[in-house]
Amino acid sequence: MKKLFNAALIYMILGVSAGLFYREFTKMNDFPEGQFTQLAVAHTHLLTLGFIVLLVVLALEKVFNISQSKKLFGWFFWLYNLGLLITAAMLIWHGMLTVLGEESTAMIAGIAGIGHILITAGMIVFFIALRRAIVRQPAATQVAVEA
Repeated sequence: MKKLFNAALIYMILGVSAGLFYREFTKMNDFPEGQFTQLAVAHTHLLTLGFIVLLVVLALEKVFNISQSKKLFGWFFWLYNLGLLITAAMLIWHGMLTVLGEESTAMIAGIAGIGHILITAGMIVFFIALRRAIVRQPAATQVAVEA
């Protein structure tokens, strides 16, 4: 649980920092206000997929002890986080190129796609681990949780 809490905290800091970077980098480079850049969504990805999702996973861990299946939970944790970090890095890289007036490449899109695939794989593994934890839970505990 401590690992989930720490990861959520780190994503909160990264998300807020990415928002600050977006605001200051676009102002510093006289980027037209209202024009789209992927920098605008990097901080929301970090805050939503990192901070909020991991807080939800933390709550589910508290209730269902999902990490009891250490192997599955470890796969979820590392796949999901690696995917999110790759995705966010590509959003920032692509957004910076847009602000600087540079062309993006197919490589950036491809790497971002790999990040999204890893996030999806992590979510699938998480749901397998969650289902196993729910099925494993004694009936009395399930009634208390459902109430």
